[in-house]
Amino acid sequence: MNPQNLLVELFVEELPPKALPALGESFARTLAASLQAQGLAAANPAVTPFASPRRLAAHITAVVAKAGDKAVAQKLMPVAVGLDAEGKPTPALSKKLAALGLEADAAARLRREGEGKAETLFIDTVAPGIALAEGLQKALAEAIAKLPIPKVMAYQLADGWTTVKFVRPAHGLVALHGADVVPIAVLGLTAGRLTHGHRFEAVADPIVLPHADAYADTLRQQGAVIASFDARRADIAAQLQAMAQRAGAGLRPIDDAALLDEVTALVERPNVLLCQFDPAFLDVPQECLILTMKANQKYFPLLDAAGKLTHHFLVVSNITPADPGAVISGNERVVRPRLADAQFFFNQDRKRTLESRVPGLDKVVYHAKLGSQGERMRRVQALARGIAAQIPGADVALAERAALLAKTDLLTDMVGEFPELQGIMGRYYATHDGEHARIAEAIEDHYKPRFSGDTLPRGEVGVALALADKTETLVGLFGIGERPTGDKDPFALRRHALGILRMLMERAQGIALSSLLAAAVPVFHGVDGFSDPSADVQSFLFERLANMLREQGATALEVDAVLAQRPQHLAQISARLAAVRDFSALPEAPALAAANKRVGNILRKSDGVNDGSAYAPERLIEPAEIALAQALQTVAPQAQQLYAAGDYTASLRALAALKAPVDAFFDSVMVNADDPALRANRLALLARLQAAMNQVADLSRLAA
Repeated sequence: MNPQNLLVELFVEELPPKALPALGESFARTLAASLQAQGLAAANPAVTPFASPRRLAAHITAVVAKAGDKAVAQKLMPVAVGLDAEGKPTPALSKKLAALGLEADAAARLRREGEGKAETLFIDTVAPGIALAEGLQKALAEAIAKLPIPKVMAYQLADGWTTVKFVRPAHGLVALHGADVVPIAVLGLTAGRLTHGHRFEAVADPIVLPHADAYADTLRQQGAVIASFDARRADIAAQLQAMAQRAGAGLRPIDDAALLDEVTALVERPNVLLCQFDPAFLDVPQECLILTMKANQKYFPLLDAAGKLTHHFLVVSNITPADPGAVISGNERVVRPRLADAQFFFNQDRKRTLESRVPGLDKVVYHAKLGSQGERMRRVQALARGIAAQIPGADVALAERAALLAKTDLLTDMVGEFPELQGIMGRYYATHDGEHARIAEAIEDHYKPRFSGDTLPRGEVGVALALADKTETLVGLFGIGERPTGDKDPFALRRHALGILRMLMERAQGIALSSLLAAAVPVFHGVDGFSDPSADVQSFLFERLANMLREQGATALEVDAVLAQRPQHLAQISARLAAVRDFSALPEAPALAAANKRVGNILRKSDGVNDGSAYAPERLIEPAEIALAQALQTVAPQAQQLYAAGDYTASLRALAALKAPVDAFFDSVMVNADDPALRANRLALLARLQAAMNQVADLSRLAA
């Protein structure tokens, strides 16, 4: 039979909106993969997922009614077990063939593989291809089992006895192969061709699907449903932009991909409407109003060309009445008390200064082992003082003051209602209290970067405070054993680590990583159960740095070579990587890297640690070792001078002159000579060579 397109739909009660895109993709992908594995679908079928608030569906092209037969090589048993001395089947072999449903004469078709005791009996059979009904039943069960369901529901079927578990109660199942229903069943449902459209605006109910390929069009025309999540999302985005332009030139809806996804998962046929609120509410910080409208009502606030909030907002409705006035007024009425609450919180919070809230931090638990927020604040303050002293332009007194006030907005009503506004509200309240502008800015910025790709703190005071805050968090939690494991990172320590790395690389270039960690340990003096985690924290940071550099385009070899030296001034990393990349392109690089690796292996296997201090020029006797020593005496100071000047590329390039004498040395000099003094001197010479070559990076890591 010619391949036909397949359509499978599960009709359910309202699915969790934040999980809907993942549910739709998983359902379609797993279904198609299972059909492919069973030989029922083409190698690369076109798979179209559908996901709306009340349905998960998938359309898969080129699905056959029955998979092709397969030649199967069946392994039976060792020859010694299956055949007697005369080569006839043993009872064990006869029993095995019977268990496989093969006649006794199948023994004539046996073949042997292997030799000696490993010689084994095989028989070639043909496995009949699976029928679509059976294969789809298996695929659907697999697709349901693998759904990334946030929380499973248990519910009873109509018989009042049978209990099933799924993300939401399921009420319909469609399975069409072309125009034919595939007889399958799942979750107490039997497949058919009937589905349902929009709760209020469907033209027909139930809807009869004539063909698998008619699914999306039939639902749109008769059911008033845009079944495709992506198509619905694009439709909403286009409507938002069009309505914003109608509201006023230069206006635009807030850009929030997560909100757009969530709203897409809440409606079946979107209808964007323009609403407004009392302009008097604009006296409240716009972040509060925007978050209120987004989080509570799923509205899209409208911003002007400068990014300032206007008193207009957009609603994505799930109905399209002839007169939308009632819907608009209803949403305007609903949002008013929400905005009034934000206004009330803002006004109440400003009746107390941030400084007056500082004692309250001692009553807020930060961590059972690390004490209160007040104790944490004093640790951060001590760290910020030392860090600010090392950052040009960072006022130490302002950094201390910013650290004192940075967490006080956690005690405000606004942040209590909207934790996402911590730091942001601190800036508003600090400005209202008359604090220095750089302090207010630092209070907001000390949480930065909040996510991958976020901006760093704007000013030096903010950098000092952010670095202190994140270092205290990392060292403190590592010190009491709270470390990320696998995909679990409840304290977001990986994000804190990336923030520290970026600031040390981009904004606090003069601070060495080791000194930063060393300064953080003493602030935990007296904390029960705390042990110095500096070494572990440093390793953790370098692991994160390696990942970050590879994501930015550096090769694994380049990153490994540079980070093997554990450079403590991270601002040098980019220049070191560039130097290694340049060095790798030199014709001498492969030989020097291989020689460097060989040197390292020799030194590791030698007795004791040879740092080159035992080197004595007068003990050199072989021409090749004398030549290497002379070349090193010339090249090493040049490379060192360039390294000290920060010209890492030129420093590595200078090493190219060592290729010939190094090659000659290894060709004609026996390092491990019988004479202990001679051997020690040659090892010392190699140690000096290694030290000269590996200042910028461990070049041995570049060897194949």
